[in-house]
Amino acid sequence: MLVAVVSSGIRGSHSSCPVASAANLSLRASSARARAPTSLRRRSKVSLRSKAMASAHPSQGLPSGMDPSMVDEYASQSKLLQEFVKIPSIGKAWVFTSKDENASRAMVSVSQSDLLANKKRSFLLNAHISKSSSKSASFQWSPFPVEMTGVSAVVPSPSGEKLLLVRNAEDDESPTKLEIWGPCQLENEIHVARSVHGSLYADGWFEGISWNQEETLIAYVAEEPPQSKPEFNDSGYKKEGSSQKDYKSWKGQGDTEDNWGETYCNKRIPALFVANISSGEVRALKGIPRSLSAGQVIWAPSSSYSLVFVAWSDDNGFQETPRKLGIKYCYNRPCALYATADPFKEEADKPSSNTAALVKLTADLSSAFFPRFSPDGKYLVFISASCAVDTGAHNATNSMHKIDWPTDGKLEGSLGVSDVVPTVMCPQDGCFPGMYCSGILRFPWLSDGRTMILSSAWGSKEVILSVNVASGEVSRISPQDSDYSWNVLALDNNNILAVSSSLVTLPQMYYGSEDSHTDKSCQWDWQEIPSPFPKPSDKVSSLLADHKFSVIKIPVSNPSDKLPDGANLPFEAIFVSGKDSASSPTIVVLHGGPHSVYPSSYSRSLAFLYALGYNLLVVNYR
Repeated sequence: MLVAVVSSGIRGSHSSCPVASAANLSLRASSARARAPTSLRRRSKVSLRSKAMASAHPSQGLPSGMDPSMVDEYASQSKLLQEFVKIPSIGKAWVFTSKDENASRAMVSVSQSDLLANKKRSFLLNAHISKSSSKSASFQWSPFPVEMTGVSAVVPSPSGEKLLLVRNAEDDESPTKLEIWGPCQLENEIHVARSVHGSLYADGWFEGISWNQEETLIAYVAEEPPQSKPEFNDSGYKKEGSSQKDYKSWKGQGDTEDNWGETYCNKRIPALFVANISSGEVRALKGIPRSLSAGQVIWAPSSSYSLVFVAWSDDNGFQETPRKLGIKYCYNRPCALYATADPFKEEADKPSSNTAALVKLTADLSSAFFPRFSPDGKYLVFISASCAVDTGAHNATNSMHKIDWPTDGKLEGSLGVSDVVPTVMCPQDGCFPGMYCSGILRFPWLSDGRTMILSSAWGSKEVILSVNVASGEVSRISPQDSDYSWNVLALDNNNILAVSSSLVTLPQMYYGSEDSHTDKSCQWDWQEIPSPFPKPSDKVSSLLADHKFSVIKIPVSNPSDKLPDGANLPFEAIFVSGKDSASSPTIVVLHGGPHSVYPSSYSRSLAFLYALGYNLLVVNYR
């Protein structure tokens, strides 16, 4: 029996507020169902507490609109939600090599929702990795995590010898703090006044925090300082820079400015800055017009143009909308790669006066982001969503490109952009569907310096791909006989630290090594890593074990030769059911598109719903 349709509050596998999402979905499902699942049918005998509350006056503590006879059921659901919320979530990870090739160190960021405080608490877990000749690895986890209270971003240096902690201010007056940690000590703490810049962007999109190779400078993206506002007196005239406080004057609001929509409404324009970790001096990058929003900055192997970054224009592609449109989950906003100089370069090392301060690297593409330099500095590789920008679709098949970076660092004339992985317009069933990349590791390279490891959507699941940027060869290296979703967390030389999960399986970390004992290319062995997290409660474990999921291919009802090839391909949906699925109502989740996908990875919100006794049908589009 179909009883509810859920279409909002979920975007892909990520929700901006998972606790609220789960609670909202529960309320919608409870109010829409025709009858409760067998496991939650109201008992014939009501508890003494429920009877007392039923006879009580509404003003005696019972929330308005609550059915007194349902108090016990609501309490049971609330307890179940808390048990799901207590399960930690794996975020980012880093692996640091050592002089001993058989040993390395791992650091994993973990988050846990705090219902009482209505916020997430973040932790860091450390592990020592020991590798044997058989390519098996042993992880020795630290017994306790370290909580990162008030930390907005954690960024280790390339060598792993230094660690940057960013503490954004919680008000409009306090400075932003940059903490530089070394072995067992705080090496420097830089307080950046609000007059220099506001909070650092740590959103995963505009965010760009990058150490230079010498580990002396850090480039990053932060809110520009507040623009000056006009001041008026009681006669209505603008006051010019009075040195004393005039209680008969007031400041105006200033010019109105567009923002990038959802989650960016209260943020100022993202701009670029560089901090010297020894002196504590912070300098802004000059020459970037305010019509460009900068982000994703990285250091370049060049003496003249030291920084490469992404910039989003206020214009909006073929629509030519004269204002910013929302950018969250929208890859169809025009953007390009630019190069500029390091503001800390001495005058003699700066570009000559006849050299442009800002160079656009991708003039012929409507989209370019996630720039990464190859280890030898010969290639600048990046992702493009030109298909989305040119058509207006929120998301579309990505492509990968590269620029041959000049050895002398002089960006004169036109730089050739070549394809690495072109856009796949209509994939064959079961074949590589094209790239759908929502992020790339800061260092995604294997030791050959030509192979990138990244995660991408493949139908209703996420997979791990290897891409040879020299030949353009793409290989799927996560297990192909599974509908589980896989994501790469970090690289350990030629090994991969990854996480795998499904809608009915909690995230589990794996250590992957290429199998050299087989004639087949790109065969990888995946070793399950003992989890550092405590096991979930017996109730949650039992509920997860009692459910299964499958990816269903739904053929087109009326295929026709007159339709484009892609229009005849089957749709996909993920069905989650329990043991008594035949008698359970079903919730349809419709947010698998258009232009996006709901993957098969673990979702706390959906797990809570099927734990209440519902079947789930998660519909995906092409």
